[in-house]
Amino acid sequence: MAVRVEKDGAVWTVIHSRPQARNAMDPDSAAALYDAFHAFDRDDRAHVAVFWGEGGAFCAGWDLKHASALSGADALDPFDYPEAGEPPMAAMGPSRLELSKPVIAAVAGPAVAGGMELAMWADMRVMEDTAYMGVYCRRWGIPLIDGGTVRLPRLVGEGRAMDLILTGRRVDAEEALRIGLCEYVVPDGQARGQAESLAHDIARFPQSCLRADRRSTKAQHGLDLRAAMRQEWWNSKPEVTIGVKGAMRFASGKGRGGDFDDV
Repeated sequence: MAVRVEKDGAVWTVIHSRPQARNAMDPDSAAALYDAFHAFDRDDRAHVAVFWGEGGAFCAGWDLKHASALSGADALDPFDYPEAGEPPMAAMGPSRLELSKPVIAAVAGPAVAGGMELAMWADMRVMEDTAYMGVYCRRWGIPLIDGGTVRLPRLVGEGRAMDLILTGRRVDAEEALRIGLCEYVVPDGQARGQAESLAHDIARFPQSCLRADRRSTKAQHGLDLRAAMRQEWWNSKPEVTIGVKGAMRFASGKGRGGDFDDV
């Protein structure tokens, strides 16, 4: 089985396992990942997901051996956006999903081409020292169709995004951390553990408030300041009443001095 899910309380680790192909994406894996993340989003017991590629590679992109067997533009018809309604599954699986809960990518080895797009789909990225990203599909004339031209400029700014998109060059973990393409760099072999530790920390917090702030952060793209401030208010107003209970816990002595251990 190329995709499996390991559950530890409110944290799900979604594992892609095609190590013989450096976790390159084939149609079966794409569908299985899509279904796994859909299931995660629907399950009320699940709060945070970790996305990890087994065998020392996050994802080497779209399986080019499979792609070479396709013929003509009709091969992409299943992925076309409809004129209305929800988009279908993407070629890389879950990259068009807009989940209500956070996902953390644990990146070892390559996260290149479509694999880089999957890593950017996540809310945060933990990279190992020797992990790397890059628009490697630049070499073959294959475009970014799984959110790369949308998410990369939002993460690192347009100028840096243009550099990476146009040159297709390799981006090592240290540079990725410096430019905002990842949030943590850890020693080799520790990306999954660090991502799961972060996931458990996040899963401890009041979830409706956390998801409201996450939703507002994502919704503000493209809005002017006044419109963004307005949507933040109407998105999060219901959480203020709930938050009063948290303030009462603070008044009773919890969380003093920025203590996150007992919330």
